[in-house]
Amino acid sequence: MRARLQNTADFIVRDLFINDIRVSLVMIEGMVSLAVLANLIVRPLLNEEFPKNTAPEDIYDFIEKQTVMAADMKDVFLFDEVFKMAMSGFVVIIIDGIARGIALGAQGFNFRSISEPSSEVNERGSREGFTEPIKINLTMVRRRIKSDKLKFESFQLGEQSKTDACLIYKTDAVSEELLREIRRRLGEIKLDVVLDTGYLQPFLEGKALSLFSEVGVTERPDTLVAKILEGRVAIMLDGTPYALIVPYLFSENFQSFDDYAHRPYFATFIRLLKYFSFLFTIYLPGLYVALATFHPEALPHALLFNIASAEETTPFPLMLSALIIHFIYEIMREAGLRLPRPVGHAVGIVGALVIGDAAVTAGLIGSPMVMVVALTAISSFVVPSLYEPVAVLRFLFIVIGGLTGLYGMTIASAVLLCNACRLNNLGVPFTSPITPFSPKAMRDVFIRSSWKVLQKGTHTVQNLRGSRLGK
Repeated sequence: MRARLQNTADFIVRDLFINDIRVSLVMIEGMVSLAVLANLIVRPLLNEEFPKNTAPEDIYDFIEKQTVMAADMKDVFLFDEVFKMAMSGFVVIIIDGIARGIALGAQGFNFRSISEPSSEVNERGSREGFTEPIKINLTMVRRRIKSDKLKFESFQLGEQSKTDACLIYKTDAVSEELLREIRRRLGEIKLDVVLDTGYLQPFLEGKALSLFSEVGVTERPDTLVAKILEGRVAIMLDGTPYALIVPYLFSENFQSFDDYAHRPYFATFIRLLKYFSFLFTIYLPGLYVALATFHPEALPHALLFNIASAEETTPFPLMLSALIIHFIYEIMREAGLRLPRPVGHAVGIVGALVIGDAAVTAGLIGSPMVMVVALTAISSFVVPSLYEPVAVLRFLFIVIGGLTGLYGMTIASAVLLCNACRLNNLGVPFTSPITPFSPKAMRDVFIRSSWKVLQKGTHTVQNLRGSRLGK
């Protein structure tokens, strides 16, 4: 082992001698808790008075009995297994004269504490968010579902990284066919390194080309638990606080945990507001360009006069102005994300004010266009999970509206709708329960029914119309 891991500073082998029998402790520095190592392993071995005729098997049996409190205890037979367990935070005990070792879980590395999720902020409910160590995340899920039907299926991904992963599902809610297909797709992953759940998404999505993701992402334990109870499967990866959810529906992008904490009428209002904001942020810039360029008669005369007077001094065509100002906005947004948080907020606010005001003052951009961009940007934050397709579609509809007017935008919208309707990942239609229409499931799509209505009948993805999943 020393020969294979030479020049590896954090690889440690400590030898103990018990009646002239060498006992070696193999570990990786920084990944093992010294307190656990001392109290669970070293101290019992040194304090025990072994007879002079003690055999190696007796020492092995003693370790197994004395370390009964160890959560993880596994026998290892190969050198590769020893290295893998040591690099996962285990202490591997090898006794001279025995052709196997014993690995004890003694993980003690530092990690980020549990904190509020940064990407899924809520007004009410839990403030807990997933963290990087997978075992802590699994504990948060187990705390919320105290059932023997909840299963954690562990495996590893990455030919080199050997990243720990876990499949989470509830046996009485999930389809066995769904589990088989997910296992098959995960088995096709032959990447050398898997560092984030984003590496797995392309393998879990369907083959159809689309801007919309068919895999859900969350860093909230309560959201994940709710999806598991609906018959979905979650995939968690060690080293990332984001869990994947499959299958995932389009309508779920407009749902949040707060919807179920507020009163139904207010939750319905907020949900309809999200749908409106989604359409608003996609179509507003392209609609503005199309109407002002090809269909001015559709605008009120006063509004048309204001637009014409604002745009007559600009040197660029209206479509090009819209593309430029949206491109500048995306640059400022990306800069605000990548810079340190205090500086990033300042860059975003100051940049928007200074550049927008300077562009209007210099006559490069009309003031109505700046207002359109501002409204579009604010609306896009209402549904953050759809920002990626929204950003692309916004540019696409600006170009289509500037070249072909409302007729082209109508055709493009029909193509987009057909593309979304044809998505069918893991046997579940992406646009369900809207199409194919499932009346019972519509009680939690555009409106949020009361809990008295929602509690009537258990609803899972297997019950959706058009679903090819069977129990």
